[in-house]
Amino acid sequence: MREDLLDPRAVLLHESAPDRESAVRRCGRALLEVGAVTPAYGEAMLERERSLSTYVGEGVAIPHGTNASKDDILRDALCFVRFPDGVDWDGERVTVCVGIAARDGGHVPLLAALAEILLDPERARTLREATEVAQVMKELTS
Repeated sequence: MREDLLDPRAVLLHESAPDRESAVRRCGRALLEVGAVTPAYGEAMLERERSLSTYVGEGVAIPHGTNASKDDILRDALCFVRFPDGVDWDGERVTVCVGIAARDGGHVPLLAALAEILLDPERARTLREATEVAQVMKELTS
């Protein structure tokens, strides 16, 4: 995956959230804080989540905006937000959210690349247990 997609400032390893909506909002703020999206993008991420869960299994969710929110994306980017205590995600326990902001259909190759990483049990475990930003950067950009 392209290294420029993941700003180290968007790798948050010790977050907590009382619920799924708060977790998605945290992802939206992380993307906003690195200048990848406008404030409206976080709401679009929530709208997507309400219509279709972004839980993908193995304790991972991949929140992203709706098709209508592409104008709220300033540049393609990812955020990695770890919730060590977990977040209830419609009955599933999520410990990692990888938020995506991608223009012009760019989310499809990003989702494919993430799936490849997350389907590798060793790499997925490393990400779920990461305590250093460098670990996450290595797994997601190499």
